[in-house]
Amino acid sequence: MSFADIQEIKKVLPHRYPFLLIDRILELDIENLKVKALKNVTVNEEFFNGHFPHFPVMPGVLIIEAMAQAGAYLMIKKAQAEGIEGDFTVLFAGIENAKFRKPVVPGDQIIFEIEGINIKKSMGKIKAVAKVDNKVVCEAVLMAALKRD
Repeated sequence: MSFADIQEIKKVLPHRYPFLLIDRILELDIENLKVKALKNVTVNEEFFNGHFPHFPVMPGVLIIEAMAQAGAYLMIKKAQAEGIEGDFTVLFAGIENAKFRKPVVPGDQIIFEIEGINIKKSMGKIKAVAKVDNKVVCEAVLMAALKRD
């Protein structure tokens, strides 16, 4: 059972097609600064038309973006839990130690496991891991700024 479906995610994140890259929030633990999200990778995704059409591979930058969106969801929900009201935009502030371990291809289901390292009111640092079939495909430490609209 999921914590939030795509309609609930759209109420929190400002992203929209084609840049909303997470499909479901599976778990959310604000107290321990953790979130688990899911993305179904389908052959119908626009980026597969131009990114190695003979061997469709999800671009690594989009995997990083999807991990960042899951982290943004955690940051926004934490701010809301602390009583901060309003609409939010979360902007990249840095990427450290990004590693790509295995290609992600159509038919894969990516699970993003995000853990807050240090999340404050306006800045956050998270450890992000993306897995397919319980194998790490990508990992990175991401920093972001939380901006109230």
